[in-house]
This record gives sequence, C-alpha cells and structure tokens, in this order.
Amino acid sequence: PGSFRTQPESITGAGSESASDAASESASASSSSLVTATSTAQSENRGSMDVSDIASAVMPSIVSITNRSVQEVQNYFSMFGMGGMPQTQEVESAGSGIIVGQNDSELLIVSNNHVVEGADTLSVCFNDGEVYEANIKGTDSDRDLAVIAVPLDSISDDTMSAIKAVEIGDSDSLKVGEQVVAIGNALGYGQSVTTGIVSALDRTLEEDSDATFIQTDAAINPGNSGGALLNMDGDVVGINSAKLASTEVEGMGYAIAISDVSDVLEDLMN
Repeated sequence: PGSFRTQPESITGAGSESASDAASESASASSSSLVTATSTAQSENRGSMDVSDIASAVMPSIVSITNRSVQEVQNYFSMFGMGGMPQTQEVESAGSGIIVGQNDSELLIVSNNHVVEGADTLSVCFNDGEVYEANIKGTDSDRDLAVIAVPLDSISDDTMSAIKAVEIGDSDSLKVGEQVVAIGNALGYGQSVTTGIVSALDRTLEEDSDATFIQTDAAINPGNSGGALLNMDGDVVGINSAKLASTEVEGMGYAIAISDVSDVLEDLMN
C-alpha cells in the first residue's frame, strides 16, 4: 500500500472571533464547505508567488497523519504448520492531510482513504508540532478520499492561532508545463516541499474508474499521500496520491484533480 489567493483563511480560535466572523459562522453552522479562491485573485495573481512564498503560506494548512492499527500476524511455528496461535502487533503508517475548514465542533481535514483505512487510532500533528487525536468523518474508497475531524474543544488556542484552512483552486484551469508545488509528510519524516511541472492532465490509471489525475514530476513519495499539490498562487489543485506511483518509475507522481472531487469532499465534510 502507498504510505503513497490570496492568503488562506485563518482558523479562528475560541474567544477570538469577531462579530462578523461569529455571524458568518452561525449562518453556516448547519454545513461545511470548501474555501475556494476567487477568480479575480487567480487572474491577477497567477504565478505571482515563488516556492518559498507558497511553503510559508501553506505549511500551516498541512498536517502529518499517523495511523495505528493492530494486525494479526503468523508466528514462526504456525507458518510451518507446527501449531501455535497467531500473534497481534501494532502497525504504524504515516500520511498527510490538508486543513479545509471547520464546523461548530470540529476541525476538518482532507486526506486519502488509504491513509486512514483500518485505523484503530488516528493522530494529527499540526504545524506547531502539537499532536491531537482525530476521528474519521467520512470516506469514499472509490475515489480514495477521506475527511477526518479533530474536536475543536481539544485544540489549544496556541495551535489554533498557528494553523490555517487552505484555499481550493481550479484544477480545470491547469496547463501542461505549468509549475506546481507538492507539500507533505514524505516518508513520515515531517513536512517537506518539492516542485515540478504539470506533466499531463486527465490521466486515467484504472480502466474501470472514472477518476482522473494530474501527472507531475514533482517528487511524491510514500507519506505524501493526502498532501497538497499547489499552483503558483498557493491554491490546492490536487490531492497527492503516492500509492499510484510505482517504485520502478521516476518522475511520475499523481494527484487527484481537486475540481473533479470538490462536491464529494463537501459531502464527506458534512
């Protein structure tokens, strides 16, 4: 399995929201939606940021996810038919996620289904290094998507002030050859940044699937799964899916095109 704008909207901590923020939050209390970049900002600022600007602006929106599960394994004797009961052991895997918003009680994070699948416990490490337990909000295994949630009442004010919800861009407007940036928890070592170009669009990787992918030569490694592929405005245009990349292939990473799944993500968020 794979292990693989304007500034983003701030997440508001308890007791620090303005009256207008409170009114807006009250109006949307019954549902959560993705924060999309405005078309005006995109047209005026297209490609206006460099990679270091994007890393600085978006890193607070990216999280590391640790999946811990207990799995049954055969012992030495049972493998050779000599009896003995199977044993259990804790297995840990790493992935990435993208903060996309919050509702009245939860901070919402998008990732890949294969990152969170089978978890007995999920933990999320934010940009400030603090770790919190998360639960699965919704999944779509066919599209390899998941939304997980961290209770707001468990997150400290310091952490809330250090994180942001990312803005969602328009993957339909991408062009082959356009520069992109990938951010994620590569190999479980913590967040890292790679850059490349859009190598191809509308890639279909499974014959019986309608899902299409962005192909990029930005390095996407195990642990990057669920992380962000960003345009040069710092908007998310894809969700990295490192499990689709073969270890025998170099320079061919894939990301789920965000515009193809935005409706699905909003359903999972709610």
